[in-house]
Amino acid sequence: MPTSPCTTWRLIDTGPLDGPANMAVDEALLANFDPAVSRPVLRLYGWNPPALSLGRFQKAAEVLDLERCAAHNVPVVRRITGGGVIYHADELTYSLVCAPDQIPPAASIKESFRVLTSFLLRFYEKLGLAAGYAADSCAEGERLGERTHFCFAGRESYDILIDGRKIGGNAQRRLKNAIFQHGSIPLVNYASLGGSFLREKPAAIEAETASLKACGIKATPGDLSACMAEAFTETHHVSLSISTLSPAEENSTAGLLAGKYQDERWNLGEE
Repeated sequence: MPTSPCTTWRLIDTGPLDGPANMAVDEALLANFDPAVSRPVLRLYGWNPPALSLGRFQKAAEVLDLERCAAHNVPVVRRITGGGVIYHADELTYSLVCAPDQIPPAASIKESFRVLTSFLLRFYEKLGLAAGYAADSCAEGERLGERTHFCFAGRESYDILIDGRKIGGNAQRRLKNAIFQHGSIPLVNYASLGGSFLREKPAAIEAETASLKACGIKATPGDLSACMAEAFTETHHVSLSISTLSPAEENSTAGLLAGKYQDERWNLGEE
């Protein structure tokens, strides 16, 4: 199958899973993607129970109050993408896997964030919300791209803002011939709760972040997933074919769960 910006993507909606399962499925989709023959994938999912995810290069003991995490039974999992800690609770999460030439061209890896997240702007527009990139609305002298331990405490150029507040976060992983990206859209603002599990707790974080509920959106998770899928097809001019994990992807998921995401050494950043 030749790669092309306009094609049919697989749509996989796994619903809510626990943290290790979510990360195992994401990595399994990437591991089984062959840019020469595979259709690109858009996956939609949620988190149950709530969990904290670490960026790939973070060490839990350095950034998290692990005693507090244990006391509140909040599991910790580590992503294959970089960035800061995210607290996942009531949210809609997406991931996508594609080849670089299966999307519109981008001048740089950074610019590909604008290309690949543009469907989120359409998603918010369909919900009646005015959203834009931080780079397009930053005040004079405002610094973007400063690294923080907590994802929602920092702002990158292509983070999405609503009324000046950051909503969600996105992270990308590049292989030689494949792009993996995932991102979260909070239904409820748990930024303060999430920040409370960090060793250095960010100040006034809830006032600087947004959620769909705080923006007046009362749609069900199912309706939001359908809206996101529509926004994706409209923005990227592709069709979506409802799919499930293939047997190979299921096997990879099981192997990654047993050998990686259920292993504290990986999740805590000790290997």
